[in-house]
Amino acid sequence: MASADMVRVERGDRLVIWNIVDHRKRRYRWARVNAVIEDTTADNACNDADQLDEDNAEAPMFEELKGASIHEAIKWADAAPGKVTLYLYDEGKGIE
Repeated sequence: MASADMVRVERGDRLVIWNIVDHRKRRYRWARVNAVIEDTTADNACNDADQLDEDNAEAPMFEELKGASIHEAIKWADAAPGKVTLYLYDEGKGIE
C-alpha cells in the first residue's frame, strides 16, 4: 500500500481537503448527498481535534452543495481555495 506522501507526489495534489466528517445516517448512499465545506481552522475549537496552526485566510468560512454525488462533492471541495473540512449529510439534511 502506498503512503499518503507517495500518493501526493505521484498525483501532484494540492491537498485542499484536510478533514472529512461524515454525518450521513444512510452511509451507503452515494448518488445524492448534501455537502458543506468550512475553513479547517474552525475544527481547532472541537474537543480532541488536530490543530491547524497556520494562516488559512483563503479558505471559505462556509459553502454548501446540495443533491450532489459523493464524487462531485469531493471534487467540489477539492477545488476550493485553502484548507477545508468537508462535511457530508444525507440528502435533505445538513446544517440548519
